[in-house]
Amino acid sequence: MLRLDLKTHHNIALAYFLLAALLGIFLRLFYVTPLPGNYKYILHAHSHIALLGWVYLALTGIIYGLYFHKTKLSKKYIYIFLATNISLLGMLFSFPFQGYAIISIIFSTLFLFCSYFYAAFVLRNIPHKHSKTLSFKLIKASLWYMVFSSIGPWALGGIMSTLGNTSIWYKLSVYFYLHFQYNAWFLVALLGILFYLFQKLNLDFGRKEFKRFFLLLNSGVILSFFLSTYWTNPPLVFYLLGGLGVILLLIAFYQLFAFILRNKNLLKSVLSTFNYRILLISGVLLVGKILMQSLSAIPFFADLAFNNLDFVIGYLHWVFLGFVSLALFAFLNWLKLIRIPKNAFYLYLSGFLISEILIFYKGLVLWLGLPFFSNYFLLLVLVSALMPIAVGWIVGVNYLGASSRGIH
Repeated sequence: MLRLDLKTHHNIALAYFLLAALLGIFLRLFYVTPLPGNYKYILHAHSHIALLGWVYLALTGIIYGLYFHKTKLSKKYIYIFLATNISLLGMLFSFPFQGYAIISIIFSTLFLFCSYFYAAFVLRNIPHKHSKTLSFKLIKASLWYMVFSSIGPWALGGIMSTLGNTSIWYKLSVYFYLHFQYNAWFLVALLGILFYLFQKLNLDFGRKEFKRFFLLLNSGVILSFFLSTYWTNPPLVFYLLGGLGVILLLIAFYQLFAFILRNKNLLKSVLSTFNYRILLISGVLLVGKILMQSLSAIPFFADLAFNNLDFVIGYLHWVFLGFVSLALFAFLNWLKLIRIPKNAFYLYLSGFLISEILIFYKGLVLWLGLPFFSNYFLLLVLVSALMPIAVGWIVGVNYLGASSRGIH
């Protein structure tokens, strides 16, 4: 008989995070010493396992736990979960050896179908008592963004066979997918979980205020995609739409942060000090993300980011390793789905912050022509290694805990 619980679900997500982190260290070692393997192929495996193994599984498991927690994991859900893991393992063991080729494309396509089945499962089976809540409205929107983002991967096949991977449409398809993953599916889903927390604490955001926030947020999310087109020197209207998207997002998040500040004492009193601190740090990183995204609305900074890969990598890691992963840590710890040891968290945070400083430093050096210190890449490897060590620590604590409780 198939048996699975949500703690096992998230232990598996953590294991993917550890694998992605180890692949990241391996990639950075390419700049230190000759290594076997194809850098680009391993990069594909790293990014797919990070986004789809860790973040996707963590978010989907939390969503199930919030809205279906009174019921056992259904067989239908378990089958979706198993198929998802088959697709992830297929990508893990095909991308490093062949990049985008027939086997990895088959498993990537399987993952897309699994994500569609998951979205349909949640939307069709959501209990009536949750269907009209503010939190689920955000979750529902995030799931539609997840489905919408897949237009990018579907378009890539046709573009590669007709225009090739040097076409601007190839990059635009990739940016379309990344935008609606990072800035829509991940972001809006995390906000949905945050509103669930508000709901549990009886914090009334207000229906009228939420309607305004929801409209501003979603309009901003959609229009800010045009920021990703600036590098093509598009028509003026694209610049105006991208700039409008940033303004709408700034207004939406001003409204949200003002609400949080008004209720911070209650949040402090109900959440543990540790969980509150993780959410606070994640919130600060979210502010940084919004500010960096806002800067990209200025053509000068958009061109600077496009021509300086270190700034792009720094931003993507800021969002993924910083804001998103820390928010997931806080919510998973709060829901008691995984346990985050304090020392492991601070070790992870140290590795993240110092590696971000080094990445942005390299970007500034290349931009301004400043002196570059020797052994930079070795130092980056050593500092970055703190993150997989910390994640491995968290994985070990939770797997040992699961074994002692007899979790299947």
